[in-house]
Amino acid sequence: MNRRSSAAFAALLLTAALTSCAGSPETESSPTPAAPKPSPTATAEPVATQPPATPVAPTCDTIVSAGTVKVLTDEGWTFEEKEFVIGDVTLPDGLLCFWADYTVASDHGQLYGWSEISAEDASSAQSSLLKEGWTREDGPDGIYITENPQYSMGTDDDGYGMTYLFGDGWVKFADTRQGLILIEWAG
Repeated sequence: MNRRSSAAFAALLLTAALTSCAGSPETESSPTPAAPKPSPTATAEPVATQPPATPVAPTCDTIVSAGTVKVLTDEGWTFEEKEFVIGDVTLPDGLLCFWADYTVASDHGQLYGWSEISAEDASSAQSSLLKEGWTREDGPDGIYITENPQYSMGTDDDGYGMTYLFGDGWVKFADTRQGLILIEWAG
């Protein structure tokens, strides 16, 4: 489902939800008894505040969309975390996830990765990939670095295989360029 149809579907669901919550026009409401007024000597109890949200660390089942996780797990797939290395740059805080059905011997699976990355490491990683024959494309979301399709084990509908997307302070990775849209982690 593309973003436009996703937005239309979400709007339809919201409209349906709001419509189902509204009463029908011919329904009469009964008067509600007035709430007792607080006495002048009553004091309000202090309101407990929630502590600030602790940043959540990315995991293999949170960097991709919940729908993707459901589809993969419904198929019996699980994930293994791998070290996230781009060329000669190791991203120790990064997360590379290989989803597959580990109960059968197969090379069939899906790769997704996400990491924070410094501008220096991003430049070094991109240079390393380009020296290995990967290609660069600038896009509205950032810089795409894609493997040479001649050596790709699999490509998407547009002919792209493994692809990195470098943004401002982060990098995403998927085994196809189209697979990048499934990574929702914003960091």
